[in-house]
Amino acid sequence: MTTSELLEKLKATTGEVIDLRAAVSVLHWDQEVFMPPKGGPARGRQLATLSAIAHRMFTAEETGELLNRLEERADELRNDDRILVRETRHDYDKATKVPADFVERFTQEQSKAYEAWTRARRDSDFAAFQPHLETIVELLRQKAEYLGYAESPYDALLDEYERDMTASQVRSVFTPLAAEQSEMIARIGATGPMPTPAWLEQDFDEAAQLAFTEQVLRDMGYDFDAGRQDKSVHPFTINFDMHDVRVTTRVDPRDPFSALTGSIHEGGHALYEQGFAAGDQRTVLAEAISLGIHESQSRMWENMIGRSLPFWRHYHAAFLAAHAPRLDGCAPDDLYRAVNRVAPSLIRVEADECTYNLHVVLCFEIETALIEGTLKVADVPEAWNAKMKQYLGLDVPDDAHGCLQDIHWSHGSMGYFPTYALGNLYAAQLFEKIEADLPALWEDVAVGHFAPLLGWLRANVHQIGRRMLPAQLIEHVTGRAPEAQPYLDYLRNKYGALYGVPL
Repeated sequence: MTTSELLEKLKATTGEVIDLRAAVSVLHWDQEVFMPPKGGPARGRQLATLSAIAHRMFTAEETGELLNRLEERADELRNDDRILVRETRHDYDKATKVPADFVERFTQEQSKAYEAWTRARRDSDFAAFQPHLETIVELLRQKAEYLGYAESPYDALLDEYERDMTASQVRSVFTPLAAEQSEMIARIGATGPMPTPAWLEQDFDEAAQLAFTEQVLRDMGYDFDAGRQDKSVHPFTINFDMHDVRVTTRVDPRDPFSALTGSIHEGGHALYEQGFAAGDQRTVLAEAISLGIHESQSRMWENMIGRSLPFWRHYHAAFLAAHAPRLDGCAPDDLYRAVNRVAPSLIRVEADECTYNLHVVLCFEIETALIEGTLKVADVPEAWNAKMKQYLGLDVPDDAHGCLQDIHWSHGSMGYFPTYALGNLYAAQLFEKIEADLPALWEDVAVGHFAPLLGWLRANVHQIGRRMLPAQLIEHVTGRAPEAQPYLDYLRNKYGALYGVPL
C-alpha cells in the first residue's frame, strides 16, 4: 500500500471507532436527559457492549500495524498527518494496556453507579451510593495499574484529562493558590457580607429562565442547528460530532442566575466542540488536548464575560423583561453586584469566583486519598465535611449538599476535578492576550457583539485541536508558560473594586 492508502486506511478504521464512541455518547446523553427510570439496567448493558466493541476495534493488531508502517514513512507525511499519527499512537498505546473485558465491566459499573447516584443525591443518602463508589474506586485503582505511573496511581487517571500532569505538580500549584485565595476571601469577609437584594427573595419562572439562556447562547455563537439545550440533574456538554454538540442546564426557581451561568458555562464548552477545524472531522485531531484547556473556555465565557459589567449593561433590559415585574427598578450595576457576590457556598457549581477553586482543592484532596488508599469510601462524608469547614468555614447539612453534589465520581471520572482550577488559570492568561489583541472587546460585549471574541478563540484555541499539548498551547498563544499570577491579578482587580478593599 502507498503511504496515502495507509493513511486513509487508518482514518477509516479510527473513524469507525469514533462513530461507535459517538453512539455510546448518545446513549449516555439519553440516560441523563430522557431515559425512563427502569431503563437503567438495559442501558448499562448496551453501553458496556458498544464500549467493548469500540475498544477491541481500536486496539486490534491491524491498527498497530498501520501506525508502525506510517511511522516508518513519517517523512512522506504532511505535518498535520504526522500529528494525526502521533496522537493516534498515544491513544493506541494507552488503550492496548487496558483489557477489553475490563472496559466492558467498568462501563457497566459506571451506568449502575450513575443510577444509584441520582437516587442517593435525591434522598441525600450516601450509604446508598457507597457500595457503587467502592466498586468504582477499586476499578480505577486497577485501571491505574494497567496504565502505569511513576509516583501515584492518581497520576495515571489525571493524565487522561490533563496530559503530562501529575498529582505532585497539581499540589505545587494548588497549595499556594489556596493560600492566596483564602487570604482574599478573609479580606473581603472583613468588609461584611454583601446583603442579599430583596428582589432575589422570590421565585423566578422556569420557562422564562430557559428562554433567556437560549437567547444568550445564540448571541454567543452557539449553533442550535448543530446542537440543543435540555435539562439534567447536573449540567454537561456532550459531543457526537462537531455538527451535533448538545448542552444541558438545570433551573433553580429561587436563583435567576443559576441556569444562566450554567448555560453560559456549557455554551463555552460547546463553542469549542463546534469550532474544531472542518478538515479534522471524524479524527482524533477534532478533540480538545485537555480538560484544563476545555475548562478555560467555559470558565472564560461564564465568568470573565457572563459576570462582567458590560455584559449586564447589554442584557439588563432583556433580563428585566424576562422576569417582569419581579426585577422592576434593578439597574445594571445591581445585577452585576448580585451575580458577583462573594459568599462561601456548599455547592461548587454555584460558587463565586473567589471561593470556587477551594471546592476544587477539596475534591482533589479527597479523590487522591481514595485512589492512593489513605481514605476509605465509608469515610468520605466525614472527610468532605471536615474539609468544607477547613476551607470554606461551612457546616454541611446533608450529603446532597456535600459529597453527593457532583456527578463525576458516578462516571468514574477521578482526575477530572483539578482541570476546573487549571482552566481558571489558563483562562485568565489567555484573556490577558485577548484584551491586548481586541482593544474594542468590552465595547463589543456591551452591545452583545461576541463575534470578534469567538473568532479569536476559534483561530487561537479551537482549531488547534490536539496539535499541541496544554502548556505548549498556552505558551504559543501568550508567549509565557502557564502561571497562576494572571488569575490572581484578575481576581484582585475585579473584586477589590467591587468590595472597595485592596486584595
